[in-house]
Amino acid sequence: MKLLVINGPNINMLGIREPGIYGKNSYADLLALIEKTSLEAGIQIDHFQSNHEGAIVDTIQAAYGAYDGIVINPAAYTHTSVAILDALKAVSIPAVEVHISDVDSREAFRQVSYPGMYCEKTIKGQGIDGYRQAIVYLQEKYG
Repeated sequence: MKLLVINGPNINMLGIREPGIYGKNSYADLLALIEKTSLEAGIQIDHFQSNHEGAIVDTIQAAYGAYDGIVINPAAYTHTSVAILDALKAVSIPAVEVHISDVDSREAFRQVSYPGMYCEKTIKGQGIDGYRQAIVYLQEKYG
């Protein structure tokens, strides 16, 4: 099984950006967790992070035929990007949406998730462990 983990804007600033909301783990800590989970599950995982919507869309499109599943944290694009939603729909790869914080308890504008309209599962408020949960879910369901 081969999975792709995609992170949107400001995820590279984990540990620096609002630690009261996003925790104290760094982006390097997140990548280490993804690598550890990959090894434990015996699957290949690639990762991508960008602060640019078009780069995320291009990466989703490039995943067609190359990956069995996508774990995506669109970050701020969650609430604005029909383009990311359409890219996910176009490639028809099983996807799980992850949010480090509990977006349901935050500002009203964070209650809408365009990419989540395609994703078969959303994990929120679990910190970076949400990524592990998403990987395990996809591996158990499709691996």
